[in-house]
Amino acid sequence: MDPTTTCCPNRTCPARGQTGQGNSGIHARKEQRFICHACQKPFSARKGTVFYRLRTSAETVVIVVPWLAHGCPRHAIVAAFGCDERTIAAWWARSGRQGQAVHESLVEPPRDLGQVQAEEIRVKKQGGTVWMALALMVKTRWWLGGEVSEPCALPLIRRLIAHVKRCAARRPLLICPDGLVSYIRAMRETLRDPMHTGQGGRPRRRPWRHVLIAQVIKRYERRRGVETERRLVDGTPARVETLRRRAQGDGVINTAYRERLNATFRERFAPLARRCRARAHHTLTLQQGLYLIGTVDNFCTPPARLAHAGRGITPAMAAGITDHGWSVRDLLSFQVPPPRWTPPTQRGRPSQALKRLIERWCGDHG
Repeated sequence: MDPTTTCCPNRTCPARGQTGQGNSGIHARKEQRFICHACQKPFSARKGTVFYRLRTSAETVVIVVPWLAHGCPRHAIVAAFGCDERTIAAWWARSGRQGQAVHESLVEPPRDLGQVQAEEIRVKKQGGTVWMALALMVKTRWWLGGEVSEPCALPLIRRLIAHVKRCAARRPLLICPDGLVSYIRAMRETLRDPMHTGQGGRPRRRPWRHVLIAQVIKRYERRRGVETERRLVDGTPARVETLRRRAQGDGVINTAYRERLNATFRERFAPLARRCRARAHHTLTLQQGLYLIGTVDNFCTPPARLAHAGRGITPAMAAGITDHGWSVRDLLSFQVPPPRWTPPTQRGRPSQALKRLIERWCGDHG
Protein backbone atom coordinates (compact mmCIF):
# COMPACT_ATOMS: atom_id res chain seq x y z
CA MET A 1 0.00 0.00 0.00
CA ASP A 2 1.51 3.27 -1.16
CA PRO A 3 -0.41 6.37 0.06
CA THR A 4 1.51 8.63 -2.31
CA THR A 5 -0.20 7.10 -5.36
CA THR A 6 -3.77 7.43 -4.13
CA CYS A 7 -6.07 10.41 -3.76
CA CYS A 8 -9.08 11.23 -1.63
CA PRO A 9 -12.42 10.52 -3.38
CA ASN A 10 -14.51 12.66 -1.00
CA ARG A 11 -16.47 15.20 -3.05
CA THR A 12 -16.16 17.98 -0.46
CA CYS A 13 -12.47 17.42 0.30
CA PRO A 14 -10.15 20.23 -0.88
CA ALA A 15 -7.44 17.62 -1.62
CA ARG A 16 -9.73 15.61 -3.91
CA GLY A 17 -8.04 14.23 -7.00
CA GLN A 18 -4.47 15.13 -5.97
CA THR A 19 -1.67 12.63 -5.38
CA GLY A 20 1.80 13.01 -3.95
CA GLN A 21 0.84 15.96 -1.75
CA GLY A 22 1.33 14.19 1.57
CA ASN A 23 -2.35 14.31 2.40
CA SER A 24 -3.01 10.54 2.37
CA GLY A 25 -1.88 8.02 4.97
CA ILE A 26 -2.47 4.37 5.89
CA HIS A 27 -5.51 3.92 8.13
CA ALA A 28 -5.78 0.11 8.29
CA ARG A 29 -3.32 -2.07 6.43
CA LYS A 30 -5.26 -5.32 6.89
CA GLU A 31 -8.52 -3.85 5.58
CA GLN A 32 -6.60 -1.85 2.94
CA ARG A 33 -7.92 1.55 3.95
CA PHE A 34 -6.35 4.99 3.69
CA ILE A 35 -7.13 8.22 5.50
CA CYS A 36 -7.09 11.74 4.15
CA HIS A 37 -5.39 14.21 6.48
CA ALA A 38 -7.18 17.15 4.82
CA CYS A 39 -10.76 16.05 5.55
CA GLN A 40 -9.97 13.36 8.17
CA LYS A 41 -12.12 10.76 6.39
CA PRO A 42 -10.97 7.20 5.67
CA PHE A 43 -11.55 5.53 2.31
CA SER A 44 -10.97 2.11 0.80
CA ALA A 45 -8.00 1.37 -1.40
CA ARG A 46 -10.45 -0.22 -3.86
CA LYS A 47 -12.60 2.90 -4.14
CA GLY A 48 -13.01 3.79 -7.80
CA THR A 49 -12.08 0.32 -9.09
CA VAL A 50 -14.02 -2.73 -10.26
CA PHE A 51 -13.31 -4.55 -6.98
CA TYR A 52 -14.95 -1.96 -4.70
CA ARG A 53 -17.62 -3.62 -2.51
CA LEU A 54 -17.41 -6.81 -4.55
CA ARG A 55 -18.34 -9.99 -2.71
CA THR A 56 -16.51 -12.32 -5.08
CA SER A 57 -12.75 -12.65 -4.78
CA ALA A 58 -10.69 -10.45 -7.07
CA GLU A 59 -8.84 -13.49 -8.43
CA THR A 60 -12.07 -14.92 -9.86
CA VAL A 61 -13.04 -11.62 -11.48
CA VAL A 62 -9.57 -11.25 -12.99
CA ILE A 63 -9.95 -14.69 -14.57
CA VAL A 64 -13.47 -14.12 -15.90
CA VAL A 65 -13.15 -10.60 -17.35
CA PRO A 66 -10.44 -11.51 -19.93
CA TRP A 67 -12.69 -14.33 -21.16
CA LEU A 68 -15.54 -11.84 -21.56
CA ALA A 69 -13.25 -9.35 -23.32
CA HIS A 70 -12.11 -12.02 -25.80
CA GLY A 71 -15.54 -13.29 -26.77
CA CYS A 72 -16.20 -16.24 -24.47
CA PRO A 73 -19.99 -16.82 -24.19
CA ARG A 74 -21.53 -16.01 -20.85
CA HIS A 75 -23.30 -19.35 -20.53
CA ALA A 76 -19.92 -21.10 -20.86
CA ILE A 77 -18.53 -19.02 -17.97
CA VAL A 78 -21.66 -19.75 -15.93
CA ALA A 79 -21.17 -23.48 -16.50
CA ALA A 80 -17.44 -23.33 -15.69
CA PHE A 81 -17.60 -21.23 -12.51
CA GLY A 82 -21.11 -21.96 -11.27
CA CYS A 83 -21.96 -18.27 -11.06
CA ASP A 84 -25.32 -16.72 -11.75
CA GLU A 85 -25.73 -15.17 -15.18
CA ARG A 86 -26.76 -11.88 -13.57
CA THR A 87 -23.48 -11.84 -11.67
CA ILE A 88 -21.52 -12.20 -14.91
CA ALA A 89 -23.62 -9.40 -16.42
CA ALA A 90 -22.82 -7.19 -13.43
CA TRP A 91 -19.08 -7.83 -13.86
CA TRP A 92 -19.45 -6.98 -17.54
CA ALA A 93 -21.11 -3.67 -16.64
CA ARG A 94 -18.53 -2.82 -13.97
CA SER A 95 -15.64 -3.56 -16.32
CA GLY A 96 -17.23 -1.52 -19.10
CA ARG A 97 -17.66 1.51 -16.84
CA GLN A 98 -14.09 1.13 -15.60
CA GLY A 99 -12.81 0.93 -19.18
CA GLN A 100 -14.68 4.08 -20.12
CA ALA A 101 -13.29 5.95 -17.09
CA VAL A 102 -9.73 4.85 -17.88
CA HIS A 103 -10.24 5.80 -21.52
CA GLU A 104 -11.48 9.29 -20.67
CA SER A 105 -8.63 9.82 -18.20
CA LEU A 106 -5.67 8.53 -20.24
CA VAL A 107 -6.70 8.49 -23.90
CA GLU A 108 -8.43 11.82 -24.36
CA PRO A 109 -5.56 14.17 -23.41
CA PRO A 110 -4.50 15.73 -26.77
CA ARG A 111 -1.60 14.29 -28.78
CA ASP A 112 -0.38 14.32 -32.36
CA LEU A 113 -2.57 11.74 -34.13
CA GLY A 114 -1.25 12.03 -37.67
CA GLN A 115 -3.82 9.89 -39.47
CA VAL A 116 -7.21 8.75 -38.19
CA GLN A 117 -9.58 6.27 -39.81
CA ALA A 118 -13.28 6.10 -38.92
CA GLU A 119 -16.13 3.78 -39.78
CA GLU A 120 -19.47 2.55 -38.47
CA ILE A 121 -20.73 -0.99 -37.79
CA ARG A 122 -24.27 -2.28 -37.99
CA VAL A 123 -25.20 -4.05 -34.74
CA LYS A 124 -28.04 -6.45 -34.04
CA LYS A 125 -30.29 -5.48 -31.14
CA GLN A 126 -33.43 -6.93 -29.67
CA GLY A 127 -36.26 -5.32 -31.59
CA GLY A 128 -34.15 -3.62 -34.26
CA THR A 129 -30.66 -2.53 -35.18
CA VAL A 130 -28.27 0.15 -33.94
CA TRP A 131 -25.04 1.59 -35.28
CA MET A 132 -21.62 1.72 -33.65
CA ALA A 133 -19.08 4.28 -34.88
CA LEU A 134 -15.34 3.76 -34.22
CA ALA A 135 -12.18 5.81 -34.74
CA LEU A 136 -8.57 4.57 -34.89
CA MET A 137 -5.14 6.21 -34.86
CA VAL A 138 -3.29 4.51 -37.71
CA LYS A 139 0.33 4.80 -36.61
CA THR A 140 -0.07 3.22 -33.18
CA ARG A 141 -3.29 1.23 -33.88
CA TRP A 142 -4.76 3.13 -30.93
CA TRP A 143 -8.54 2.96 -30.58
CA LEU A 144 -9.67 6.54 -29.95
CA GLY A 145 -13.23 5.88 -28.90
CA GLY A 146 -16.68 5.01 -30.15
CA GLU A 147 -20.36 5.84 -29.93
CA VAL A 148 -23.55 3.80 -30.17
CA SER A 149 -26.81 5.17 -31.53
CA GLU A 150 -29.96 3.82 -33.12
CA PRO A 151 -29.98 5.91 -36.33
CA CYS A 152 -26.77 6.13 -38.34
CA ALA A 153 -27.19 9.87 -38.74
CA LEU A 154 -25.36 13.13 -38.22
CA PRO A 155 -25.62 13.23 -34.36
CA LEU A 156 -23.81 9.87 -34.08
CA ILE A 157 -20.97 11.02 -36.35
CA ARG A 158 -20.73 14.34 -34.50
CA ARG A 159 -20.19 12.54 -31.20
CA LEU A 160 -17.52 10.35 -32.80
CA ILE A 161 -15.66 13.36 -34.24
CA ALA A 162 -15.94 15.01 -30.80
CA HIS A 163 -13.94 12.03 -29.44
CA VAL A 164 -11.29 12.64 -32.09
CA LYS A 165 -11.22 16.35 -31.26
CA ARG A 166 -10.59 15.69 -27.57
CA CYS A 167 -7.74 13.31 -28.44
CA ALA A 168 -6.11 15.47 -31.13
CA ALA A 169 -3.54 18.19 -30.66
CA ARG A 170 -3.51 21.21 -32.95
CA ARG A 171 -1.24 19.48 -35.45
CA PRO A 172 -1.67 18.42 -39.10
CA LEU A 173 -4.35 15.74 -39.13
CA LEU A 174 -5.53 13.42 -41.91
CA ILE A 175 -8.97 11.85 -41.40
CA CYS A 176 -10.02 8.98 -43.67
CA PRO A 177 -13.70 7.99 -43.28
CA ASP A 178 -15.87 5.92 -45.57
CA GLY A 179 -18.35 7.33 -48.07
CA LEU A 180 -21.00 8.43 -45.54
CA VAL A 181 -21.76 12.08 -46.31
CA SER A 182 -22.37 12.94 -42.64
CA TYR A 183 -18.62 12.74 -41.93
CA ILE A 184 -17.82 15.82 -44.01
CA ARG A 185 -20.38 18.04 -42.34
CA ALA A 186 -19.63 16.69 -38.86
CA MET A 187 -15.89 17.33 -39.22
CA ARG A 188 -16.33 20.82 -40.56
CA GLU A 189 -18.77 21.73 -37.78
CA THR A 190 -16.90 20.04 -34.91
CA LEU A 191 -13.22 20.73 -35.61
CA ARG A 192 -13.50 24.43 -34.83
CA ASP A 193 -12.44 26.75 -32.00
CA PRO A 194 -14.17 29.93 -30.77
CA MET A 195 -12.49 33.25 -31.57
CA HIS A 196 -12.67 35.38 -28.43
CA THR A 197 -12.55 39.09 -29.29
CA GLY A 198 -13.60 40.55 -25.95
CA GLN A 199 -16.88 41.78 -27.35
CA GLY A 200 -20.36 40.70 -26.36
CA GLY A 201 -22.35 38.02 -28.09
CA ARG A 202 -21.57 34.57 -29.29
CA PRO A 203 -18.00 34.33 -30.66
CA ARG A 204 -17.33 33.16 -34.17
CA ARG A 205 -15.77 29.75 -34.59
CA ARG A 206 -12.67 29.31 -36.70
CA PRO A 207 -11.96 25.93 -38.38
CA TRP A 208 -8.81 24.07 -37.48
CA ARG A 209 -5.90 24.57 -39.77
CA HIS A 210 -4.17 21.66 -41.53
CA VAL A 211 -7.14 19.27 -41.31
CA LEU A 212 -7.19 17.04 -44.38
CA ILE A 213 -10.08 14.76 -45.37
CA ALA A 214 -9.85 11.82 -47.77
CA GLN A 215 -12.76 9.44 -48.28
CA VAL A 216 -12.47 5.80 -49.35
CA ILE A 217 -15.67 4.75 -51.12
CA LYS A 218 -16.25 1.09 -51.96
CA ARG A 219 -18.93 -0.16 -54.31
CA TYR A 220 -20.35 -3.66 -54.07
CA GLU A 221 -22.30 -5.94 -56.36
CA ARG A 222 -23.77 -9.16 -54.99
CA ARG A 223 -21.81 -8.71 -51.75
CA ARG A 224 -18.50 -8.45 -53.57
CA GLY A 225 -16.35 -5.36 -53.88
CA VAL A 226 -16.06 -4.25 -57.48
CA GLU A 227 -14.63 -0.72 -57.23
CA THR A 228 -12.72 1.50 -54.78
CA GLU A 229 -12.73 5.26 -55.15
CA ARG A 230 -10.37 7.52 -53.20
CA ARG A 231 -11.79 11.00 -53.01
CA LEU A 232 -9.80 13.98 -51.69
CA VAL A 233 -12.21 16.37 -49.95
CA ASP A 234 -9.92 18.87 -48.17
CA GLY A 235 -6.17 19.38 -48.61
CA THR A 236 -3.61 18.98 -51.35
CA PRO A 237 -2.50 15.59 -52.71
CA ALA A 238 1.12 16.23 -51.68
CA ARG A 239 0.18 17.05 -48.09
CA VAL A 240 -2.16 14.06 -47.84
CA GLU A 241 0.54 11.74 -49.16
CA THR A 242 3.06 13.13 -46.63
CA LEU A 243 0.78 12.44 -43.66
CA ARG A 244 -0.25 9.04 -45.03
CA ARG A 245 3.34 7.91 -45.54
CA ARG A 246 4.34 9.18 -42.10
CA ALA A 247 1.56 7.12 -40.47
CA GLN A 248 1.49 3.87 -42.45
CA GLY A 249 4.56 3.77 -44.70
CA ASP A 250 4.24 2.48 -48.23
CA GLY A 251 0.93 1.93 -49.98
CA VAL A 252 -2.12 4.07 -50.68
CA ILE A 253 -5.02 5.51 -48.71
CA ASN A 254 -7.00 2.48 -47.59
CA THR A 255 -9.38 1.12 -44.98
CA ALA A 256 -7.29 -1.86 -43.87
CA TYR A 257 -6.60 -0.60 -40.34
CA ARG A 258 -10.17 0.24 -39.40
CA GLU A 259 -11.39 -3.01 -40.98
CA ARG A 260 -8.88 -4.90 -38.83
CA LEU A 261 -10.30 -3.09 -35.79
CA ASN A 262 -13.84 -3.95 -36.87
CA ALA A 263 -12.83 -7.60 -37.18
CA THR A 264 -11.46 -7.54 -33.62
CA PHE A 265 -14.73 -6.20 -32.23
CA ARG A 266 -16.81 -8.62 -34.31
CA GLU A 267 -14.71 -11.54 -33.10
CA ARG A 268 -15.01 -10.65 -29.43
CA PHE A 269 -18.55 -9.26 -29.24
CA ALA A 270 -21.33 -11.60 -30.38
CA PRO A 271 -23.99 -8.97 -31.33
CA LEU A 272 -21.51 -7.51 -33.83
CA ALA A 273 -21.12 -10.79 -35.75
CA ARG A 274 -22.72 -10.74 -39.18
CA ARG A 275 -24.64 -13.99 -38.84
CA CYS A 276 -25.46 -15.12 -35.33
CA ARG A 277 -28.39 -15.53 -32.99
CA ALA A 278 -27.02 -13.20 -30.32
CA ARG A 279 -28.96 -10.02 -29.66
CA ALA A 280 -28.22 -7.18 -27.29
CA HIS A 281 -31.23 -6.14 -25.22
CA HIS A 282 -30.04 -2.64 -24.33
CA THR A 283 -27.88 0.00 -25.98
CA LEU A 284 -26.05 0.50 -22.69
CA THR A 285 -24.82 -3.11 -22.87
CA LEU A 286 -23.28 -2.36 -26.26
CA GLN A 287 -21.62 0.77 -24.91
CA GLN A 288 -20.12 -1.12 -21.97
CA GLY A 289 -18.87 -3.93 -24.20
CA LEU A 290 -17.38 -1.38 -26.59
CA TYR A 291 -15.20 0.16 -23.88
CA LEU A 292 -14.30 -3.14 -22.23
CA ILE A 293 -13.02 -4.68 -25.46
CA GLY A 294 -11.44 -1.42 -26.65
CA THR A 295 -9.46 -0.71 -23.47
CA VAL A 296 -8.29 -4.32 -23.15
CA ASP A 297 -7.09 -4.14 -26.75
CA ASN A 298 -5.37 -0.78 -26.12
CA PHE A 299 -3.61 -1.52 -22.85
CA CYS A 300 -3.31 -5.29 -22.52
CA THR A 301 -3.02 -6.84 -25.99
CA PRO A 302 0.26 -6.56 -27.97
CA PRO A 303 -0.91 -6.80 -31.60
CA ALA A 304 1.20 -8.52 -34.22
CA ARG A 305 0.70 -5.51 -36.49
CA LEU A 306 3.04 -3.51 -34.21
CA ALA A 307 5.87 -6.04 -34.49
CA HIS A 308 8.00 -3.46 -36.30
CA ALA A 309 8.06 -1.34 -33.13
CA GLY A 310 9.29 -4.16 -30.90
CA ARG A 311 8.06 -7.35 -29.34
CA GLY A 312 5.22 -7.05 -26.87
CA ILE A 313 4.34 -3.46 -27.78
CA THR A 314 0.74 -2.52 -26.98
CA PRO A 315 -1.03 0.43 -28.63
CA ALA A 316 -0.81 2.31 -25.32
CA MET A 317 2.97 1.86 -25.28
CA ALA A 318 3.26 2.88 -28.92
CA ALA A 319 1.25 6.04 -28.17
CA GLY A 320 3.49 6.90 -25.20
CA ILE A 321 0.73 6.59 -22.59
CA THR A 322 2.29 3.69 -20.64
CA ASP A 323 5.81 2.31 -20.45
CA HIS A 324 4.79 -1.35 -20.07
CA GLY A 325 1.98 -3.66 -21.06
CA TRP A 326 -0.84 -3.81 -18.55
CA SER A 327 -2.48 -6.93 -17.23
CA VAL A 328 -6.25 -7.09 -16.90
CA ARG A 329 -5.81 -6.73 -13.12
CA ASP A 330 -3.92 -3.48 -13.68
CA LEU A 331 -6.76 -2.19 -15.84
CA LEU A 332 -9.51 -3.17 -13.42
CA SER A 333 -7.66 -1.84 -10.36
CA PHE A 334 -6.56 1.47 -11.90
CA GLN A 335 -7.91 4.35 -9.82
CA VAL A 336 -9.09 7.16 -12.04
CA PRO A 337 -8.55 10.40 -10.08
CA PRO A 338 -11.75 12.43 -9.63
CA PRO A 339 -11.88 16.08 -10.74
CA ARG A 340 -10.00 18.46 -8.51
CA TRP A 341 -11.81 20.45 -5.86
CA THR A 342 -13.07 23.87 -6.88
CA PRO A 343 -13.77 26.58 -4.30
CA PRO A 344 -17.46 27.19 -3.61
CA THR A 345 -19.00 30.30 -5.11
CA GLN A 346 -20.35 32.72 -2.53
CA ARG A 347 -21.22 36.36 -2.17
CA GLY A 348 -18.91 38.68 -0.34
CA ARG A 349 -15.31 38.24 0.63
CA PRO A 350 -14.00 34.73 1.28
CA SER A 351 -12.97 33.86 4.80
CA GLN A 352 -9.36 33.45 5.81
CA ALA A 353 -9.82 29.70 6.17
CA LEU A 354 -11.17 29.48 2.62
CA LYS A 355 -8.28 31.57 1.35
CA ARG A 356 -5.80 29.21 2.97
CA LEU A 357 -7.53 26.21 1.41
CA ILE A 358 -7.46 27.83 -2.02
CA GLU A 359 -3.79 28.72 -1.65
CA ARG A 360 -2.89 25.24 -0.42
CA TRP A 361 -4.88 23.03 -2.76
CA CYS A 362 -5.73 25.08 -5.82
CA GLY A 363 -2.52 26.94 -6.56
CA ASP A 364 -2.48 27.75 -10.27
CA HIS A 365 -5.82 25.98 -10.69
CA GLY A 366 -7.75 28.39 -8.51
